[in-house]
Amino acid sequence: MFRKATMNDWEAVYQLICDLEKTEFPKEKFREIFHEQLHKESCYCLVCEIEGKTIAMLNLRFENQLHHTDRIAEIMEFVVDEKYRNKGIGKQMFDKACVIAKDNGCVQIELTSNQIRKDAHRFYIRKGMQNTHYKFCKPL
Repeated sequence: MFRKATMNDWEAVYQLICDLEKTEFPKEKFREIFHEQLHKESCYCLVCEIEGKTIAMLNLRFENQLHHTDRIAEIMEFVVDEKYRNKGIGKQMFDKACVIAKDNGCVQIELTSNQIRKDAHRFYIRKGMQNTHYKFCKPL
């Protein structure tokens, strides 16, 4: 079942993100940011729940961008629990995210993906996305 996340999902989402990033984030700071995002109109966190367990999440952000002169959706985080991968859940979530983005006035959906996630890159290409940009980062 796909639904909009609630504060009750924070620990499951926390675990999914930690697993994705192979790290453990500060729980209280994570909880604070998750709570903040749930109350922003510019954010939408979609989760998939099976038998009462949150097994996947896709976090969207909507914003008007000057270089597009339009509203764009960006997938900020997207992860399916390893035990549930290759079962079509990610495809369904991605398709649902596209509908949510369009319903929120967006004309395009974008994301960045770590270079080491080759399987994810193949998934996004199969979903019709194109690799058009590089992302540069510098810790501060």
